Amino acid sequence: MSRPVIISCAVTGGADTKEMNPAVPVTPEEIAEEVLSAHSAGAAVAHIHVRNPSTGKASMKTSYYSEVVKRVRDAKCDVVINLTTGPGARFAVDTMSPLEPGPGSVMKTAEERVAHVIENKPDICSLDVATMNFGDRPMVNSPDMLAEMAQLIQSAGVKPELEVFDVGHVSLANHLVKTGIISDSKPLYQLCLGIPWGAPASPESMTLMRNMLPKDAIWASFGISRFEFPMVATATVLGGHVRVGLEDNLYISRGKLASGNAQLVERAVKIIQSIGENVASPSQAREIFGLTEENNTSKAAE
Repeated sequence: MSRPVIISCAVTGGADTKEMNPAVPVTPEEIAEEVLSAHSAGAAVAHIHVRNPSTGKASMKTSYYSEVVKRVRDAKCDVVINLTTGPGARFAVDTMSPLEPGPGSVMKTAEERVAHVIENKPDICSLDVATMNFGDRPMVNSPDMLAEMAQLIQSAGVKPELEVFDVGHVSLANHLVKTGIISDSKPLYQLCLGIPWGAPASPESMTLMRNMLPKDAIWASFGISRFEFPMVATATVLGGHVRVGLEDNLYISRGKLASGNAQLVERAVKIIQSIGENVASPSQAREIFGLTEENNTSKAAE
């Protein structure tokens, strides 16, 4: 029997630029429009970062998140809203003064990192259960920081999505669940693959990390760049859910830029259906996640 597979669309990150692909959304209006188009193409979940509209650079400004969320809700779109809490954890090491934050460091308190979540009360928000070399700069999330963020997130009635980038991160996330720091009977994990320098985007990595999850966990996975679509197929076959989007990959095929998030979602739909599974609607995604329509309706009315 076929099952519903949830497609999440990460519509914009903080690193890619319009110079790399003109379709990358920057302003709150552009980001909201990409959410709506991705939803129409088949995405049940929208994973959202925001940017400074003037510079295009990553931002943590709550008002930008509020505008995106309001535009999506005002459009009566039932997409599951997933806001990032990743920014605010980058420590650039100055090799001459290693105890001092180097250029490019952005380290924030737990309250600062989740302020937009508390303000906007999305359905879900990401929680990066990882301290690692993330490209050219370390990403730092101590266990104490994660515990404090988890408490704030869950107190706001928001479901954490535990983003894990390597095998040890799964162990830490499992510890957070086992000790009740993540108080959720159906914890949600996102297996993030192919990011330098985390676990590679391969069936072997995904299978190993999946096999470490708690029995009642819900999980999804994605690969970045050219591994995006192979990991859609792999996650579908292994019983998980999937993620695509311009945050993770700018191309629809080798050398050909994607025209927007919707095109990436449409490709994911075809892959899922070709394997014999169905694409989940937002209401099905909410049921799988353990979210309630009543909560979402009340949030949308606020």
